[in-house]
Amino acid sequence: MLTDHQDWNCPPLSLPSDPAAWYQLAAVGGWQAVVADTGHAVAHDIVTARCEGRSGITAAWCGLPFAVPVLCAAANGGGVQALQTAVQAAIAEGLPLQRMVVALVCLADGRLPASVRAAITMLQGRVSAVVTVPWDPQIRVSGLRDAGRLKARTVQAGTELAQRVLDAAKTAWGDPLPAAPIPAVLTAARSLAPVPPALEGAA
Repeated sequence: MLTDHQDWNCPPLSLPSDPAAWYQLAAVGGWQAVVADTGHAVAHDIVTARCEGRSGITAAWCGLPFAVPVLCAAANGGGVQALQTAVQAAIAEGLPLQRMVVALVCLADGRLPASVRAAITMLQGRVSAVVTVPWDPQIRVSGLRDAGRLKARTVQAGTELAQRVLDAAKTAWGDPLPAAPIPAVLTAARSLAPVPPALEGAA
């Protein structure tokens, strides 16, 4: 995971929106796995791309080698309604729902609302897995800077989420996972244009 170590309430960094740029970064760095946290609205992206006759960012993420999309939503009525809209848009666009994992994030302690429980039941037959992330005020206060203070159930949910992502990848591509193709790296020599003879020595 690449992280900037900022407070959770700081504005996001200006990062490339092209998923291929992140894949190139991962390949150059030699990481075995990279977690990219994006903030784009999935349903809006899918619908807008279809209306404009182009491939959207969501489709580009799904098209990366061995990519497992994780859809995150608040575990309340509004959150699951938005999530269901995104799922329907993904189905219409033919995106790989069978290897998507859904993370429902609780915003308070207590029993899940009936609408959320119904959404979980509906999603379980369409996506690879649904994981409920419990409410933990420690994350809101200091993020993961003091991971030792996280509740045990929060750590358990994080472990389960990582395992479900790995399971989805293995189901889709086999176990053990094959090595991902490495994109060609643009070398410094190839990136420089030849200097015309008339300009040699002019500097």
